[in-house]
Amino acid sequence: MQFSLYKDYKFKPVQILVIGFAAVILAGALLLKLPIASSEGISTPFIDCLFTATTSVCVTGLVTVDTGTYWSYFGKNVILCLIQIGGLGFMSFATLISLVIGKRITLQERLVMQEAMNAFTLQGLVKLAKYVLIFTFTVEGLGAALLSTVFIPEFGLGKGIYYSIFHSISAFCNAGIDLIGDFRSLTLYAENSIIILTIGALIVFGGLGFTVWYELFNYKIKRRLSLHAKLVLTVTGILVFGGALLMMLFEFNNPSTIQPMSLKGKLLSSIFASITPRTAGFNSISTADMTPAGRFLTIILMFIGGSPGSTAGGIKTATAGLLVMTIVSVIKGREDTEIFKKRIGRDTVYKALTISVISITLVVVVSMVLSITEVGASLEYIIYEATSAFGTVGLTLGLTTKLTAIGKGIIIFTMYCGRVGPLTIALAISGTGKSNTIKYPEDKILVG
Repeated sequence: MQFSLYKDYKFKPVQILVIGFAAVILAGALLLKLPIASSEGISTPFIDCLFTATTSVCVTGLVTVDTGTYWSYFGKNVILCLIQIGGLGFMSFATLISLVIGKRITLQERLVMQEAMNAFTLQGLVKLAKYVLIFTFTVEGLGAALLSTVFIPEFGLGKGIYYSIFHSISAFCNAGIDLIGDFRSLTLYAENSIIILTIGALIVFGGLGFTVWYELFNYKIKRRLSLHAKLVLTVTGILVFGGALLMMLFEFNNPSTIQPMSLKGKLLSSIFASITPRTAGFNSISTADMTPAGRFLTIILMFIGGSPGSTAGGIKTATAGLLVMTIVSVIKGREDTEIFKKRIGRDTVYKALTISVISITLVVVVSMVLSITEVGASLEYIIYEATSAFGTVGLTLGLTTKLTAIGKGIIIFTMYCGRVGPLTIALAISGTGKSNTIKYPEDKILVG
């Protein structure tokens, strides 16, 4: 596999990722443009094909046409393949093909894999890639088996199995695209424990990150977890259970969401409403009918997202946790950020801060532009949509289907940035960075 335009120039790993995802999206859009991709046998407008391909590859879930009713099974299968490729990353599939045909994985390909998986070193990357593929297909298979106990009795054997596989892959890859139809997502199954808990578990599994699961499976051998795994598990636990508690408090007396439900339904919906913004996009209650506090909490959870090296988007749990602990360390008068009695290097802190600032800037700019293009839409709906697109979540208050052509293009760009990573895109666009050996005189400025 040669990544070069000219003999004297080779793409950097981050550039390969940026171009690779774009190429997969374009290929998917062209396939969805074919008349056989729609249920009515007509050619779909290219902007909607591009939007659907982007939301699938970027595992977002925002859709301009109803997935369950608009697309034929050919179109649905294209979407399913795009979700799987987008969730795992195209380099994982390139590695799988190379392993099947017996091709040696080159150093250049290993560098791209390292960038795609957010791995610390090149050591053991091929072994990790094999583990990722085996783990993914195993978990998705188990999820499909559990979902089939509900979908087969409801839809019949063939359709039930297909729905089970589709929703299992969509949930594990944190895509949030469903086939239920009429933009209802999982609202019909709000009190179904099997559906809600299975989909919720798949979302969490996919959002933890493959390196964390690799450590968990090898815990009996090594008897220890890395600082990264500890931080990811801690922040994930706080967000899931803390978010569920707040959702219960915010929505408990809301007659349009969980108030009419049984206690079991209230618990399931509260937990699911806390899990799905991280960054799956399924919903068991109407997002538009949630209280302002519930919608604002959802925006926060969408912005944070899942964990590094996972199928999720957002600034990531590790980034959020690192920033919080940096603030705590500053308040305590510590010179360095300390987490679990370990010191974090300043370059890592700077990277986390850079990612957060770029991400906030992107959401703000996109919201400002949408406020101009989407006349009549409220600012809350626009910020919600922009954050959902950046976090590759897929939740919406109903604005997606009403977007103008320019608005769709903006959301496409935002979803792409959210999946690839704003910092990755910035590094890909910038030239080859060289370390600055010049040390300027130190001075002070007033802050705060």
